[in-house]
Amino acid sequence: MPEPMTALSADLERARADFQHLLSLVGSEEWDKASSGTRWTNEQLLFHMVFGYMVVQRLLILVYVFSRLPDCASRGFAWALNAGTPLFDRINYYGTNLAAVVYNRRRMAAKLDRVIDALQRSLARQDQRTLSRGMHFPNRWDPYFLDYMTLSDVYGYPGKHYDHHRRQLALARTAR
Repeated sequence: MPEPMTALSADLERARADFQHLLSLVGSEEWDKASSGTRWTNEQLLFHMVFGYMVVQRLLILVYVFSRLPDCASRGFAWALNAGTPLFDRINYYGTNLAAVVYNRRRMAAKLDRVIDALQRSLARQDQRTLSRGMHFPNRWDPYFLDYMTLSDVYGYPGKHYDHHRRQLALARTAR
């Protein structure tokens, strides 16, 4: 596996192992405790961290499509999505609340495992040329969305999102 793909693959595995570790640290009284710097509980925020990986599966499809179109197509799409940021923020918040009921503390680890397995298989099928394909992104939606992202950037995105939110968990024991 070429160097960038190896690093991306290793980052996916790092998050998988760390997530299992985090779940083992959550005390029974901490699941419903407010996280730090968000309106979510620890349980909701942990699901949201999983959701970052789930989103990548769909983003990969968008990049495959838009990278084959003229640049103005993805630029216009990103502009329209940026214009809808307030609506996105509400959907992101309430959607996480609702989804965390289904992918709760008993199911979220298995979901993350399935998603990371799928991302690993997808990454293994890519070559350097494909990983360099990209499109414009709604950079107001997330601090880790750049104006233009390649497939390689998209595979790397969920680890940054994960680490950002990991720091917001309000757990008594969060040492690595």
